[in-house]
Amino acid sequence: MNPLRRGALARLHSAKGVASAPAPLDAQPSMPAPGDYAEFLRLMLPKQQKNVASHRLGSERVWLKKAGPRHGKWGYRVMAAVARMARLDIIKPVPNPGGEAAIATEARRLRQLAAAGLRVPAVLAQQPDGLLISDLGESGRTTVVLQERLDQAAAAGPAALLAVWREGLAAIAKVHVRSQHLSQAFDRNLVQCPDGVIGYIDFEDDPSEVMTLAECQARDWLSYLHSTAMMLEAAAPEAAGRHWHAALAEVDGEVRERIAEAARRMKWAQKLPASRRWGRDTQRVRAVARLLGRWHLGPAAALQN
Repeated sequence: MNPLRRGALARLHSAKGVASAPAPLDAQPSMPAPGDYAEFLRLMLPKQQKNVASHRLGSERVWLKKAGPRHGKWGYRVMAAVARMARLDIIKPVPNPGGEAAIATEARRLRQLAAAGLRVPAVLAQQPDGLLISDLGESGRTTVVLQERLDQAAAAGPAALLAVWREGLAAIAKVHVRSQHLSQAFDRNLVQCPDGVIGYIDFEDDPSEVMTLAECQARDWLSYLHSTAMMLEAAAPEAAGRHWHAALAEVDGEVRERIAEAARRMKWAQKLPASRRWGRDTQRVRAVARLLGRWHLGPAAALQN
């Protein structure tokens, strides 16, 4: 079996977060008139059981996010350990405050990015404990998460994979040229809208509260690489490296230096075990370290093991 196809199928069948697997639309009786977003949020917030769910208001699909508990760090334990061992703060998990603070952060970041001309869900209504935002689809046409497009492209071959992967690079560069940053710039948080534009979702935490802009932007690049490195290493690492450097050539020199520093400090992670029994997080970190080593330290450094 083609290992790229096998890897793609494995990812397609893996458990995905709310961002990449939207809940079914809920038809609700006795709803407010279309466009009365504040009243809809007021009525639906106490009834919704999930932290995030989609609903239908008239002909419009909307998303309701309610204040939830603070997110634990267990899901990022490998990256947190790597950050500590490499003394690399830009890859450490940013605390998610949860509750009303997370709602306020997301609303603020969505408005900030929208004001910069970037494609994000619109804030339709806000309460301290809940947020109603728009869907990035339109007229019955849905969005496609970049993660899913990469999975499909990987099964089609290296050229297709690189074409989609470059779209993610361009989408992140578009954010940075506007002096902005994302939150978790993983492939699952980049979505292709019906008109082909890449949009951005999931802003419950804000790295700029603990990092400089250059650090936040370097973190965006490394986050995207972390979520895609395993496919790239298996498919076309050299060609991907050329696209990577072409993208970085346009960014601020301080950001490039932060990434080069990450390559140096993560060199040891190239020797992490490749076995799947150590978990996919370990495999991803190993793949990131090997690609950074190949692209920034030379092929010998990345392949010495």
